[in-house]
Amino acid sequence: MMTGLERSEGAPTDTVRGSAGYDMASGEIAHARAFVRDFLDAAQSRHGLSVSARAVEIAQLVVSELATNVCKYAPGPCLLDLETDGSLLDIAMWDSGAVLPAASSADPTRIGRHGLELVLMVCQSFAVHREPVGKRIRVQIPLHDSPAASSAW
Repeated sequence: MMTGLERSEGAPTDTVRGSAGYDMASGEIAHARAFVRDFLDAAQSRHGLSVSARAVEIAQLVVSELATNVCKYAPGPCLLDLETDGSLLDIAMWDSGAVLPAASSADPTRIGRHGLELVLMVCQSFAVHREPVGKRIRVQIPLHDSPAASSAW
């Protein structure tokens, strides 16, 4: 695993970025979750950004689901990039798998395969892009609770 955290200044808003690389064995899912938690903790403590506890939990859930899919369908190298301007957390995960994810149709009797459905429900945006090798999934999560979001949870 490799990690890094930086802050870019000079733009209209400051941006905090972090990256981590993993060889996606099953134990790495916990490391990816911890990286997200540590990134958001540092964004608050070192960079003065405000992050709700709910956003931290949602970000960890999303990364856990994305990393689980990498383990199942594209085991091997994985890159996790995080970026925030203080209002949104941008999560991008690259893996070497060529197959693009697709949400399954609703089926309350289905056991498992609900991860992408969860990600789509809690993220403000979701996009998948083919890369020269593999794919990159990019999602955005608000870092502050809105009154509508608070009442939904």
